[in-house]
Amino acid sequence: MKILGVSAFYHDSAACLVIDGKIVAAAQEERFTRKKHDADWPEHAIASVLRIGGITAADLDLVVNYEKPFPKFIRLISSFLNEAPLGYRLFLYSMPMWVRAKLNIPGVVERELDYKGKVIFPEHHESHAASAFFPSPFDDAAFMTMDGIGEWTTTSWGVGEGNRIKILSDIRFPHSLGLLYSAFTAYCGFRVNSGEYKLMGLAPYGEPKYADVIRDKLIDIRDDGSFRINPEYFTYIVGLRMTGSKFNKLFGGPMRAPESQFEQRHMDIARSVQVVTEEVILKMAHHVHKETGKKNLCLAGGVALNCVANGRLLREGPFENIWIQPAAGDAGGALGAALYGWYQYLGNERQAATAAQPNTYLGPEDSNDEIRAFLESKSIPYHYIEDTDALIERTAQALVDEKVVGWHQGRMEFGPRALGGRSILGDPRSQSMQRTMNLKIKYRESFRPFAPSVLAENVSDWFEMDVESPYMLLVADVAKKHMRTLTDEEKSRTGLELLNTPRSSVPAITHVDGSARVQTVTREQNPRYYDLIKRFGEKTGVPVVVNTSFNVRGEPIVCTPEDSYRCFMRTEMDCLVLGNYFLVKEEQPPSTEKKDSWQKEFPPD
Repeated sequence: MKILGVSAFYHDSAACLVIDGKIVAAAQEERFTRKKHDADWPEHAIASVLRIGGITAADLDLVVNYEKPFPKFIRLISSFLNEAPLGYRLFLYSMPMWVRAKLNIPGVVERELDYKGKVIFPEHHESHAASAFFPSPFDDAAFMTMDGIGEWTTTSWGVGEGNRIKILSDIRFPHSLGLLYSAFTAYCGFRVNSGEYKLMGLAPYGEPKYADVIRDKLIDIRDDGSFRINPEYFTYIVGLRMTGSKFNKLFGGPMRAPESQFEQRHMDIARSVQVVTEEVILKMAHHVHKETGKKNLCLAGGVALNCVANGRLLREGPFENIWIQPAAGDAGGALGAALYGWYQYLGNERQAATAAQPNTYLGPEDSNDEIRAFLESKSIPYHYIEDTDALIERTAQALVDEKVVGWHQGRMEFGPRALGGRSILGDPRSQSMQRTMNLKIKYRESFRPFAPSVLAENVSDWFEMDVESPYMLLVADVAKKHMRTLTDEEKSRTGLELLNTPRSSVPAITHVDGSARVQTVTREQNPRYYDLIKRFGEKTGVPVVVNTSFNVRGEPIVCTPEDSYRCFMRTEMDCLVLGNYFLVKEEQPPSTEKKDSWQKEFPPD
């Protein structure tokens, strides 16, 4: 039984292929089109997952779309009618896509795939719940899904047991924790559906001075974690912007212009909404635990990518075990939709031990022959290192020498995090690495933290956590024994002055609050990446490397060897490892592109 799950026409379009209950492949459209958060029909992602599965569209037995288009259309029309004439611009902006494609998904499927079989439509949050529970390692669990909005639902919770999921309660539009967070994302000068993680990274530079204002004016939080948003301060219901003049007045001025200087006010606002978000999530988790009696919790939806909140939930929450879908946002809806079709719709038996998602390396990969063909077609200088151990040794030594390394290996990751398949790597001990990678490699804001990859068996030696975090979705403090004592002058620093304060023996991955977004690595999940970290640890005593996604600001994570080489040449990376091919920057022909070409091609996100 071959099932295709599809997510399309909002943001982060994606496709997933499930064969006899096994997740065979999944990929996001943006990786192929190079258009970040691409929302179009995922034709390239579909072609990729079918190719990996060794089938054609004619072999498919079922196609599952990740949401119901008609209820979503009714919500849009209702919002327009209720607020008319204020929603006229949004109505005109939205209608062409609805008329052309969104209301006729079966027609789009038939036209694009020449497929005339069954197409089914779970609800948006059912797809999120399915992506959370069905690939989890639990026989039974509670689940929570939180995002901006689906059809009407913005938040849901319920239970998963065996091959069934059941939503027991939900919160509906316009009351949305995801949209609240996105409103503050926009107010602080970042792009909605793209910059929320930047707001989370900015929060530790501030104090929660506005948390009470948010609670008093914007969101009414109940003891059970349910909430209501005050619509007087928001324009997202009927407008193309998230907030208006009343919101601006409440927080002391207009929204920050993109690329402008940060004020301490912006940092305090970021910290305040982060604190309120964590409060809602923790209260809801306690309520869900009480109501369901489950010891396990599964999470999905865009809010589940808030790894700071996830870390608190793990440390302070009532559940014994937590599993988070690595592609928690809308891209993961394609995976959830396919699994919904296999279990919930077709009723197939589920055994957690065999159904559990082993990793998220679900995209395409490139053979050494394919890499060689690309390199030689462009007359690119390279060193082919056939012996894998020798390749690991040379790469580890480059990291020890504080070189920045592009690492393109194996299957591409599915989801927003680079996890050692398409990563840029560095030495966490370097005091200059964080600044170098932000300004000279990623071309992004200087305040942004970098994440560590650590051997799973060493995680508790370096971080205040004792569980695995394979998908970089949990934040934990760096272990106290690795933190340094700050001087009085360093303690007095505030705002972005904190950037110049090394806080631990691994300063490149230690955020200003002493935390880190941790990825644990096992040999079973990624043997080559594991061996690299292990070798680096043998050389330095630190089994940790800096790991950031292989891209620059505004660009999707790289997919092909050509993408990786192009990024390598346009930035100040030192080395590139493509499969068993080792490339050195000094040996490459000079790039003919201007230094600012990234910013012209990929605008700030």
